[in-house]
Parts: sequence; structure tokens; C-alpha cells
Amino acid sequence: MARETVARSGQAGAVFKFVVATLVGAFFFLVPVRVGGEWTIPFDVVVGYIREGFPGAVALYCLLAILVSVVLSLVAELQARGVVGAGRFDAGYFRTGPAFLLLRVLGGVFAAMIYFGVGPEAVLAESTGGLMFNTLVASVAVIVPIGAVFITLFTAFGGLEFVGTLARPVMRPLFRVPGRGALDAIASYVGSYSVGLYVTNKMYNEGRYSAREAAIIATCFSTVSMGFFAVVASTLDLLRYFPLIFLSVTVVMVVLGGILCRIPPLSAKPDDYAGEPVPEREYEGHLLRHAVEEAVERVSRARSTLVELRDGFVDGLKLALVILPTILAVGLLAILLAENTPIFQWLGRPVEPVLALLGLPDAEIIAPATLIGITEMFLPALLVTEAAVAAKFFIAVLSISQILFFSATIPLLLEIDVPVRLWETIVLFLLRTVLAIPLVALMTHLIF
Repeated sequence: MARETVARSGQAGAVFKFVVATLVGAFFFLVPVRVGGEWTIPFDVVVGYIREGFPGAVALYCLLAILVSVVLSLVAELQARGVVGAGRFDAGYFRTGPAFLLLRVLGGVFAAMIYFGVGPEAVLAESTGGLMFNTLVASVAVIVPIGAVFITLFTAFGGLEFVGTLARPVMRPLFRVPGRGALDAIASYVGSYSVGLYVTNKMYNEGRYSAREAAIIATCFSTVSMGFFAVVASTLDLLRYFPLIFLSVTVVMVVLGGILCRIPPLSAKPDDYAGEPVPEREYEGHLLRHAVEEAVERVSRARSTLVELRDGFVDGLKLALVILPTILAVGLLAILLAENTPIFQWLGRPVEPVLALLGLPDAEIIAPATLIGITEMFLPALLVTEAAVAAKFFIAVLSISQILFFSATIPLLLEIDVPVRLWETIVLFLLRTVLAIPLVALMTHLIF
């Protein structure tokens, strides 16, 4: 009797911890709050408070994080070559190939130039180096470690298993991935693609996703957050159409995800695992009851709350150190290419007659914007501010749905452990663009 009482007490405690952790995590990521006359989420409020309240400290943190990453990457390379002994400190986590080592070093050089204001104006300008360092790099540098803490509330205390079990009937047949992949999609939509990719990378390394599943989730769901949806809509004076933009992007994401997971290069990925596979368990009976049982079982294996949150923060900080210099280097080079060469004007010309055939207004204005998004997701919006409302709506939905861009998601993808190659990201961007253009055009005509 005593043992049964203890067991029931332990299970009740596990249920309580799961419920509290999930509610707290959901509050920070999912509950809309009105701040300063605008709707947002508490997680965005926290990140915004840090970035806007302490801009100097955030800039210094970004500089130091990038320089530390460069140093540790060089140390890891010397240790791998046997030039320096590992001793008590092994920098192997920062080991990378020659190309990305060069990009990290270049990122360190760019960071120092921008922070101290030394170098050519093309690099230091607010639309190039200023945009990359003070906006994108600063966002990722804050979002990834802080987001990792809140995401840990889901992943360590049963929320992932609960959401994944409930979403299994949808995720597996539609996208050929486990139900737990729904958490990645939600984390991207309401938090940031960097948070979503953190979750995906963590799940892949824990054996919860195969290489194919992780690649599908990373490249089909890691979009910008709802907050950035609003930034794009505001830039194009389309805030009154925000619900329609959000709904349209969601439909496009679902359709493209359902197609791309079934064709190369994603369908050709092997179902290999980074570690011991942890498949979703089969169940009988009521789905909700099984979801709760899975969550409680996960809580029983969790360590103390402080230890889990500490390790989540450390993991997020390490990931931030790895990706920040590459994001800065690749993103800045891509923006410089877009702003100082006519290459995207040339690439956009073959698209112009297609857009005209689809009946879209200002085809000559929006054609270059259909492809320039591969450099930086925000650039298409800047190119079409003078276009017709329908044309601006088309570009807003298309650019958000393309997901992959060199200023952030592509270098981030290439730096994490999920097996996605550079050529695959480019092919996927082109496939997403080709498939999305007629679909978004149809939505545009239905609305306008």
C-alpha cells in the first residue's frame, strides 16, 4: 500500500511538473499580449527589452561572442592537426571545414570593423554592415540562448512528447516526419527560425529525428516569426492585411512541405540517426491519454529544473557562438552582392513574363524581388514599396514562404549538425520559389 501511495504521489508530481512547465513555456511562446499598442508574445517582449534596453551591451556581447568563436575554431583546428594538445580543454565542438573556418575568421574581421567603425563605407553602411550586425546578428545572439531556456521547458518536461503525440496523425501522413516535428514549426512561427533550428538540431542529436526527417523539418518549417511577418507587412503598408498574409503563408508552407518532402533532394536523404534512435512509441486507445502518458514518462527521466535550464542555456550559447560569425560573413557578402551588382536584375528578367502571364501588376518591379530573397529575406519588401497593393501582397507572402536566405538561415543550417549541404539549400530555394509563385498568385487574385 505504501509503495502504491508513493508511486501515485510520484506520478502526480510528474503530471504537475509537466503541466506547469508546458504552461509556462506556452505562455512565453504562444500567448498574445498587447505591449505599446501592438500585439506580440512575452518571449518577444523579453528579447526586445534586452536588445532595446541595452544596445551597447548587446553589441559588445556580439563582438566578443564572434571573436571567441573565431579563436576557439582556430584552436580546434590546431588541436585536430596535433599542433596543440587538448589537455583539459577540448575545442572539438567548434571544429569545422576549411571553407567555414575561413568564413568564421572573415566574420570576426567584419565584426571588429563594424563595431569600431573602421573600414570601407560599403561594409559600415547602415543598410549593409549595420543591418547585419545590429539587427540580424544581435537578434540571433539574444534569441538563441534565451529561446533555448524556454524551449527546454518543452523538451525536458514532457511538452515535446505531448505536442508530438497529438500532432502525429497530421505530421506523419502530410510531411513524413514524427509528430514531435510540430514543436519545431510552432517554435519558428511564434519565436524565430533560430529557435526552431535549435530544437531540430537537438532532436537530431538525441536520435529523435533521422537525417531525412531533420532535413525536412529544418528546411520546410524554419520560417521567420510572426513578429517579422508584421515587420514585412508594415514596411509594405499592408498591416491591414496581416491576417490574410499570415493565413496565406501558412497555406503555402503546408502545401510546399507536403510536396518537397516527397521529392529530391529531401526524399533522397537516408533515415540514418546521429545516435541511438528514439522512435515514437505505438499506442492503443485514446490519443490524448497516450499523449499525457508520454509526457509523464519524459518528466520521470528529467533532471532538476535548474540543471535542465542551465544546460539548455549553455547549449543555446554554444550554438550561438558557432553560427554568429558565419551569419555575419555570409549575410554581409550576400547583401553587398545584391546592392552593388545587377545580378538579381538580370536573374529577374526571365521571371517577368511569367508574372505578367499570371496577371500580377507591376511585373517589371516585382520580378527581381522574387529571387533576391535568397540573399536576405527583408530585401524583396524594400524593392517593391512603390508597387501596387496586390503586387506588394504577392511579394510579402512569397518572400516569407521562401525560408532559405544567405543572411541567416542558410549559414545557420550549414553550421548545425543536421546533414544539409549548400547546393541542396539553393535547389530547395528555387523549388520553393517555382512552386510558390503560381500558388501565391492565385491567392492574390482571390483576395484582390
